[in-house]
Amino acid sequence: MLEVENLDLHYGQSRILYEVSFQAPKGQITTLIGNNGVGKTSTLKAIAGRHPASGGTITVDGTPVRLTTAFQAANAGIAYVPQGREVFAMMTVEENLETGFACLPKAEHHIPDHIYDLFPVLRDMKARRGGDLSGGQQQQLAIARALITRPRVLLLDEPTEGIQPNVIQQIGDALRLLRTQGDMAIVLVEQNADFAYALGDSFIVVEGGRNGTRKLKADYTKGMLIADLAL
Repeated sequence: MLEVENLDLHYGQSRILYEVSFQAPKGQITTLIGNNGVGKTSTLKAIAGRHPASGGTITVDGTPVRLTTAFQAANAGIAYVPQGREVFAMMTVEENLETGFACLPKAEHHIPDHIYDLFPVLRDMKARRGGDLSGGQQQQLAIARALITRPRVLLLDEPTEGIQPNVIQQIGDALRLLRTQGDMAIVLVEQNADFAYALGDSFIVVEGGRNGTRKLKADYTKGMLIADLAL
């Protein structure tokens, strides 16, 4: 579903990404892991059109896409859930979700029931302002807002950061369900090793703006995973 080839990224004169290449298949969760500052978030921002890439190609469902703006990315079927959630604090939950309509045809300007089924707390809080939600509720809102756009590729940056354990479990359950539906590729950036290993089908190790893929067997224990990635 998503293929990234030789992706380069600069911030001014500083080169951040060096020919990053990977594939994210439909119906799987592809996880980017690595230390802070190695380029994981920059990779997602380049794919999502939040920062124009300096070189390389991004292909969605077999079609090369030029992504120089976030709107272009959304139209290409890429949805981005940023680190820090970035909900609109003064808008209601329902209004936050409706911002996802911008890249959809008029006939699809409605919030599907399955969005509220995935995150029931949002149904109960439709009229509450985004800024009044807890961190965990805001994270669920940010994911739901991304899903409104009917994405073919879902990018998530640190979805468990600062979130209480019970909500982490709910987010994990939601991602498992989305994976089971098999109609999108999910790319996850995550520092929480337990959460990442419990969900990930394949792992992209990012170091210094470069990457390598390591396929991990399902019978690996979490301790073995950490030891393997430390090599």
